[in-house]
Formats: sequence, structure tokens, C-alpha cells
Amino acid sequence: MTTLTVVEAGALSTVQDFGRPGQAALGIGRSGACDRGAHRLANALVGNHPTLATIEVTLGGLALQTDEDVVVATTGARCPGVPHLAPFTLSAGETLRLGFPPAGLRTYLAVRGGVDVEPVLGSRASDILSGLGPPPLEAGATLPVGTSPRPEPGVDVAPVPEPSGDRLLVQVTPGPRRDWFDDAAWDLLTSQVYEVDSQSNRVGVRLTGDPLPRLREGELVSEGMVRGAIQIPPSGLPVLFLADHPVTGGYPVIAYVDDLDVDRCAQLRPGQEIRFTTTAVR
Repeated sequence: MTTLTVVEAGALSTVQDFGRPGQAALGIGRSGACDRGAHRLANALVGNHPTLATIEVTLGGLALQTDEDVVVATTGARCPGVPHLAPFTLSAGETLRLGFPPAGLRTYLAVRGGVDVEPVLGSRASDILSGLGPPPLEAGATLPVGTSPRPEPGVDVAPVPEPSGDRLLVQVTPGPRRDWFDDAAWDLLTSQVYEVDSQSNRVGVRLTGDPLPRLREGELVSEGMVRGAIQIPPSGLPVLFLADHPVTGGYPVIAYVDDLDVDRCAQLRPGQEIRFTTTAVR
């Protein structure tokens, strides 16, 4: 069996696929790749089925080797040191090393055949909130590589937009607890420029700015949460839920970000700016 050996894991590198959908009623979150589009593209570039597992790398730093020649590709945040958005062969014994990306946060590394670790509850995704799935990668870890019956796509390079460090403009729609906030608070949400807090992670993007005041005080019965929900905790500062968000939450959800746009938000890095708008952005 072909294997990958982790030489250096970087700040956070995890195995990811499309997660565990449809099990929230059992208290099991979906998890999976934060930037699903980048995960899907990485698999496509090496001829994998989109559901096969890739490696999600946060701010580069991953180094690995293989014991046999393998075809790999990276997508998402561009890391120096390797080709990007293009399949290439990693030779046996050669070290692949991802540098620090100048923009974007998460890079996806696909290997032809997929990362074939043992599934947990139908998924190979690592959920950092619940602890389900394989643990984050560490130096010395060995990852089995599967096989793919699909032909290689023969693509030289995928001409797709890449994450940038520019201010991100994202459309929002009102959430189920919009009425917990007056129009002034809504206008503040959709007009001010927020900055991404360094406490952000796979659970959510935490934002800093002027707090949003509530119309209502007191507790809210916990209710189901989805990716893209913007929850307002007592601090008044929004938290935008990502892949490892909790299944339920007790703070009001003022708005939602469209699922496709959550991929772009997943590439925000600490210190980067974001502004919400009610106007379509495309």
C-alpha cells in the first residue's frame, strides 16, 4: 500500500472530506472541509471522486514524503514551494514542503486515490470540536493512500480565483432572530468593517468591531445551527460559524451567509477585514 509520511505538520493540518451530513438530530455535527470548493477542486485535479479525503493545511508548514510516486495537487491558499492549482508527481522519497501562504488561510492537498484513513461514522473528517475522526496530523504520522478508477483529467492548470488579503464583501440575509435587534443594530452589522480576531478557528470566524446591542435580554432556548449562521453572543461581536460549528446554540442568529460564500470566509486570516452587505455580491 502506498503511504504518505508526515515530516512536519505545521500549525494545524487535518484530514477532511465532506463530513457527516444529516446526523445533527443525533448530536453529530457535519464538520468536513472548511473551504469545500477548494477541497472539491483539489480532488478533481488528480482524478478523484469529490468525496475522497484531502489534507486541509492551515497557514502552510506541512512537509511530507511518499514511499511510491504519487500524483498530488494543491488548491485554496497558494503556498510557496510547490506548484499550485495544477497536478504534479511527487516522487518516492522526495519531500513536499508547503511554505507560508502570502494570502488566504487554508490549503488543500489532494493525492490521487485519496487519503484512505479509517472512516468514523461514515466520514474521514477530523472534527476539532467533538474530537470525532482522525486527530490533527503530527510529525511521524503515516497516512494510507487509496486508489482511483477514474482517469486523470489531463488538466495543466485550473484558472480559478485565489484567496486574497483584500477586504472581503459578503452578502447576508436576515436570520431567525433578526427581531432581537433593532434597525440600528442591523444597519451597524451591514455597514461597519469588521476585523478577523486571532481566536478564530474551524468552529467559527470571530470578528472585532463595535458591539451590536440587543432589543431583548435573557436566555434563548438552544436551537439548531448551520454553517454560515452569524451568532451574536453577549459580547455583541459576531461569530460566523464554519465547518466544526456546534449542532445547537443558545445565542441569537441575526443573519446568514450563503453556503457558497462561507468558502470565501473560510480563507479569512486574523487581521483581515470583512464587511457584510444586503446587496448581492458576484
